[in-house]
Amino acid sequence: MSVKVTMLGCGNSSGVPAVGNYWGDCDPKEPKNQRTRCCLAVQSDATTIIIDTGADFRHQMNTFDINNLDAVFYTHQHSDHCHGIDDLRPFYFRHDRTQLKCYGKKSVLEEIEGRFHYLFSGGSHKDLYPPVLEAHPFDEKDYCTPQSFADITYTPFKMDHGTCTSIGYRFGDLSYCVDMKSLDDKALDVIKGSKIWIVDGAGYHDAENAVHADLQALYEYNKYIKAERVYVTSLSTMMDYDTLINELPDGFYPAYDGLQFVDIL
Repeated sequence: MSVKVTMLGCGNSSGVPAVGNYWGDCDPKEPKNQRTRCCLAVQSDATTIIIDTGADFRHQMNTFDINNLDAVFYTHQHSDHCHGIDDLRPFYFRHDRTQLKCYGKKSVLEEIEGRFHYLFSGGSHKDLYPPVLEAHPFDEKDYCTPQSFADITYTPFKMDHGTCTSIGYRFGDLSYCVDMKSLDDKALDVIKGSKIWIVDGAGYHDAENAVHADLQALYEYNKYIKAERVYVTSLSTMMDYDTLINELPDGFYPAYDGLQFVDIL
């Protein structure tokens, strides 16, 4: 079975350019500096999973012509990863009014459901605003254990995001770690042996960043993980694409919107 992974977005919480057309250190003439908020698509011939629904979700789905969706996996509750959730409603109405499944940490789904209660329980006029989403929280036993959604196998694991716990996911030979400050031994053991590792490096050269890993931390982690290719994501206006190309060591690359991997299982 062939599984394709597409990075729909690789930008940090502000995106690049940030509001006000602010590019910071990023060259506006380089197309790969144009970054929407972090989002990942995992697709087999029969199934489509999206990781996170940030503010750019509608634009991302249209740009990459993804018109079917079976489930959403959430990494955490921060707005840049979930506040495009309302754009899941059209999938319910276009696809036999079947509630879309949402997976994630129990407390994360509870917080998202609290903000967008009408999507999960329906609005006051349920004929007009029916419940369109169905929450599926992970049990503690699910972490670091291979699971399946339809024909796609995945393994969720916990990560430290400084102010909260986020969830990373491994799909076959690819692991996805957004957002995170540090990884414990359990997470490292799940990721170990991945050929492709997509990982938050928004801390850049600041080891004191409270919520994001810096590049040096990623270099140290990969001595254990031994990924063949590491793609740094959550890229900010301080992280110019060509500058990163020149400064990253062999095997490390800056991510970009539209980056794609095929046959990762």
